[in-house]
Amino acid sequence: MTKQNNKTNIRLLDGNQAAAEGAKLSRVQVIAAYPITPQTPLTETLSEFVEKGELNAEYVAVEGEHSALAVCTSASMVGARAFTATSAHGLAYMHEMLHWAAGARLPIILACVNRALGAPWNILNDQQDSISQRDTGWIQIYARNNQEILDSIIQAYKIAETVYVPVMVCFDGYVLSHTEMPVDIPSQDDVDKFLPPYKPHTILDPANPKNYNLVTLADPRVNAEGMLCHGYMELRYLLQEAIQDSAETIIKVGQEFGELFGRSYANLLWEDKMNDADIAIVAMGSLAMEAIVAADMLREEGHKVGILGLRAFRPFPKADVVKALQKSRLVVVFDKNISYGSEGATCSEIKSALYGSSVKAVIRNFIVGLGGRDVKARELADAVRKSLPLLETGILNTEYPEWVCYI
Repeated sequence: MTKQNNKTNIRLLDGNQAAAEGAKLSRVQVIAAYPITPQTPLTETLSEFVEKGELNAEYVAVEGEHSALAVCTSASMVGARAFTATSAHGLAYMHEMLHWAAGARLPIILACVNRALGAPWNILNDQQDSISQRDTGWIQIYARNNQEILDSIIQAYKIAETVYVPVMVCFDGYVLSHTEMPVDIPSQDDVDKFLPPYKPHTILDPANPKNYNLVTLADPRVNAEGMLCHGYMELRYLLQEAIQDSAETIIKVGQEFGELFGRSYANLLWEDKMNDADIAIVAMGSLAMEAIVAADMLREEGHKVGILGLRAFRPFPKADVVKALQKSRLVVVFDKNISYGSEGATCSEIKSALYGSSVKAVIRNFIVGLGGRDVKARELADAVRKSLPLLETGILNTEYPEWVCYI
């Protein structure tokens, strides 16, 4: 039986507050972060929780984001549940430590409040920051509203501590981070039932000294105890395997969360109006929610349009995407990022998933919303209308994406 929501727990929270509440409910033990717009209120809220005694944790003030993740990496390695948050250039500054945390297989959670990268300077939203770090070995989950932000933070710890891979929970700056929405806050007792204490797989014990992450050569070699140890490539294979297999864990954890809290996340993507759709709009985060309005507009004109919203970008849900797009004749992918010289990263992943499958849809890519450019439902609908003639020409996709801007 699914537990019914307790309406008395509903509060108006912005996205940053929702993420902070999720970390608090997860009983994080070490928080290290550096302020950066639009993430700053998130860690400020956590520092207030610690100061007031509402959260039994160490809040470490550092001089920059690289140090923030270095602190979390060290804390996780000695057995503490660690949390950090950042945006844009802060995430870029963490780049080396992102690789290190993943390679050390540490279950750290990072809230990425998506923001554009400079130059030129821009503090508004797009998804270029997290997308540019997609190959660092982190699981990436994208939230579409503030309830999902809170719920995803809690689930992220259970996922990460099951597969020992760090998780990045991403949500749109300002669009979500500074916008208040009703959020159902679970009780601490229920979260404690869902999320057991962290059981680290690395322990630093003075009575039993060990070295971790030493120089590892290409081939396996025997250690001082005579045990054959993995080479560098085997370790990378195991990380890849863990992220691939984490799809099952994400679904299982989401199902368990739904059974206890009444909100199921037993999926890597979500669908809206896809049952009869032959035209699919694909997007991530809050952009996919705006696309629902565009789909409604197009359905009033007689077009069978549905929405495919990606919740997990790493691991990328290839099989689920193929299944969801079986009936599609046209797939219009909207990206708030660009892989320069190619196309939007989401579009590339969709094409890769569909390659060799039975889906022979026309694929069109549009770059939208960079640097906080407002994305209107009518613009999304116009882009779909513009793509319809391709169905008659038989062109599967264009070489480069089209930009919804003034040039």
